[in-house]
Amino acid sequence: MALKGRALYDFRSENKEEISIHQDEDLVIFSETSLDGWLQGQNSRGETGLFPASYVEIIRSGASPNHGDYSSSPGSLGTQVSLYDSSGVASPSRSGGVSGFLSHQGSFEEDDDDDWDDWDDGSTVVEEPRAGGLGTNGHPPLNLSYPGAYPSQHMAFRPKPALERQDSLASAKRGSVVGRNLNRFSCFVRSGVEAFILGDVPMMAKIAETYSIEMGPRGPQWKANPHPFACSVEDPTKQTKFKGIKSYISYKLTPTHAGSPVYRRYKHFDWLYNRLLHKFTVISVPHLPEKQATGRFEEDFIEKRKRRLILWMDHMTSHPVLSQYEGFQHFLSCLDDKQWKMGKRRAEKDEMVGASFLLTFQIPTEHQDLQDVEDRVDTFKAFSKKMDDSVLQLSTVASELGLLSNFPDIIHLQKGAFAKVKESQRMSDEGRMAQDEADGIRRRCRVVGFALQAEMNHFHQRRELDFKHMMQNYLRQQILFYQRVGQQLEKTLRMYDSL
Repeated sequence: MALKGRALYDFRSENKEEISIHQDEDLVIFSETSLDGWLQGQNSRGETGLFPASYVEIIRSGASPNHGDYSSSPGSLGTQVSLYDSSGVASPSRSGGVSGFLSHQGSFEEDDDDDWDDWDDGSTVVEEPRAGGLGTNGHPPLNLSYPGAYPSQHMAFRPKPALERQDSLASAKRGSVVGRNLNRFSCFVRSGVEAFILGDVPMMAKIAETYSIEMGPRGPQWKANPHPFACSVEDPTKQTKFKGIKSYISYKLTPTHAGSPVYRRYKHFDWLYNRLLHKFTVISVPHLPEKQATGRFEEDFIEKRKRRLILWMDHMTSHPVLSQYEGFQHFLSCLDDKQWKMGKRRAEKDEMVGASFLLTFQIPTEHQDLQDVEDRVDTFKAFSKKMDDSVLQLSTVASELGLLSNFPDIIHLQKGAFAKVKESQRMSDEGRMAQDEADGIRRRCRVVGFALQAEMNHFHQRRELDFKHMMQNYLRQQILFYQRVGQQLEKTLRMYDSL
């Protein structure tokens, strides 16, 4: 039963699952049972989502406003919302939403100081409009999971439920509907894959971009980029602006398919990386080199970062999907400041992100048994875990791009999709769901399955190629070493001839 409530404090949403509320705003609360410190409801603007339970009071009919459990101050959230950093030091209380504190804290962690003001002075990320009406599966589209934002870098400051639970909010009237995860912080939900599987993602009238998956000798694989290219990362140079007040390092990027090089700072790489995470939910995006607040102008650090950026760029240009991304092409080719801002805003307003990105796939017509796909995913999961353990033993002589750490979440997306298929089939067998509805869930699960298998195959191809290049380089260096040893021995032998 819906309840009336009133906001005690301002709260600003930070992802698609939350909604903003303002002090003294009238709210509709769907249930007074909080989920790890969060309530689900609707604000006065008709937006549906989550907001902190301690930021609102429930107004009961015929009674004075309740200042009980849900009316504690933001500074006393207890176990509901953690405002402690990793060092265990208490953070300031949240009066205008956690985002204010987080953005303040972020200024101490930002690489290249705070010089994020060149080329674009403000954030241009635009909130996607909340869709109305019913989805293709008969559900009201829940904006908690669509279009599915990538995990926030500040997610550690948010309540994190420990268990995956089925949505008990579904009414008896919707008893034939496959249950939703009540854990709205699960990557299966945040990525938008749950909404896609359940048919809650509206079809676009026109999809400008498509990515094809084809059957290869090892199974599904990404269709190769018809215009392959490479890109070098060279000449890190210290530059200044504002008459030397601010300093930064720029890198010269020279793509083989463009006529001239471009110069990019680390913050530009960081912007691109976040766009990639936001859009490509089922693709493993390599991690960027870590930021560093001190010593960032030292020669050793600059050289180490350049080597990591070279590896990062090599993976990006070799990936059949990532290399074709319009935002990546803009990053590599744009020379004009004005054009950069326009392309940057266009990438940030991209609608084909999260769950909608799954609509861009063109999959093969070949039938694949879902049990076989699940077995293959489990095999890859075990392989990636073993390889991750093995890589730790090489950490003193080699570095890994972070691809392995991405796969547990990506595999979790597929496992969640399998669970929805099994649940829908069970409900269909019990007569609680129409067979065509269950077939729709199975069909959409195939899309996710093909995409994951294509990404798994690409990972194996790159792994084999990387090991090949590593061993070839190692053997060449060994040959040169022993040639020098032989030359030195011959030189020593000739010395005895003169005695």
